[in-house]
Amino acid sequence: MAFDTGSEAFARLAEERVDHRFKGLPPDADGLTVGELAAQRRNLFTDGFATPVLALSAERLEHNLRLMETYAARHGLAFAPHGKTSMAPELFRRQIEHGAWGITLAVPHQVRVARAFGVRRVFLANELVDAAALRWISAQLDADGDFRLVCYVDSVRGVELMDAALAGASRPVDVVVELAAGEGARTGVRTEAECAAVADAVAGARGLRLVGVAGYEGEVPRADPERVRAWLRRLVSLAVDLDAAGRFAGLDEIVVSAGGSAWFDAVADVFAGIPALSAPVLKLLRSGAYVSHDDGHYRRLTPFNRVPEEGALEPAFRLWTQVVSRPSPEQAFVNAGKRDAAYDLDLPFAQVVRRDGTERPATGISVTALSDQHAWLRTTGEADLEVGDWVGLGLSHPCTSFDKWGLIPVAQSDGTVVDYLRTFF
Repeated sequence: MAFDTGSEAFARLAEERVDHRFKGLPPDADGLTVGELAAQRRNLFTDGFATPVLALSAERLEHNLRLMETYAARHGLAFAPHGKTSMAPELFRRQIEHGAWGITLAVPHQVRVARAFGVRRVFLANELVDAAALRWISAQLDADGDFRLVCYVDSVRGVELMDAALAGASRPVDVVVELAAGEGARTGVRTEAECAAVADAVAGARGLRLVGVAGYEGEVPRADPERVRAWLRRLVSLAVDLDAAGRFAGLDEIVVSAGGSAWFDAVADVFAGIPALSAPVLKLLRSGAYVSHDDGHYRRLTPFNRVPEEGALEPAFRLWTQVVSRPSPEQAFVNAGKRDAAYDLDLPFAQVVRRDGTERPATGISVTALSDQHAWLRTTGEADLEVGDWVGLGLSHPCTSFDKWGLIPVAQSDGTVVDYLRTFF
């Protein structure tokens, strides 16, 4: 099982007290536990929530979880969604309940969070040479026979450092050779010959076990369908060659992994053609942004735009702000800025305006800039906007949206808050 359903950490989350640490929550909820506040089923718009407040749509969140579960199953893929997107253990649990093999993570701190909340399968999509972190992981493997961690290697030097840190370990750490997406791309081995040298180094390491190959097609230079598929075919060929050289002898399964949130259709297509190897292949997809999706970057790039017959993800975030200044007919300011909203890929998008319980499209309103605590709005003659109105903003890039909020309300379409997601960044 990929998850310890008996983890006491979730009970402790419900017992955490609401206080000044958590933005946007009702001031009169101070002192309540999160569980007590959730049980009150307060309304986001009428029961004391303070702007700015980030909310996730309960219905859209569930839709996205189900859609990717169905997609992975339809294409014969195991799914390890990237947890660095949300760092919300409750979402990890729901993703695993929706069929995920485990959770992908990027750094040791994130693995510590996942382990604290009972995650038993982790794919660490990064190199790991920190001796203290490796010793901690080794201790986790020794203490829990059901825990499995797989991580990248991309150099002989890295293998040597890992093996030295793991001296005396009773269980080896499983590793995959990371194939770089191209010259000038991020991490990963640049050539097949170097991949073979890294595999040889792993074979000589007592503390490591080579279990497959992996990489990230999102780093392919000038990515387009042809270039991405060509790199994915290189990855598959690398697995075939290493298997033919006997590098995976004795394994129960061989891991072949790729897949961000922009090209998972290409991953599904190319992985469908992986030939029979000496052991069954775990075709592991790692997309993470799907869980909330967004109104910008991933809305444009999602593979579901290319394969609409497979379904469509729904943006689940909305940042509720309030108009605090209307200095001219062409300008307004709301009380949320860089501390509250993602802005690394796109500025937020004005979507709706609420006044006196009525919601309407944000016609004639656009976000032109962010200050630390303000969004700058440009308004045309079509805009009906007054000081005190609530403005709902759509966001771009989930990974830099979740990290600005420690406790996020999950609200139904009528505003009823049914849950709260605790994040750990």
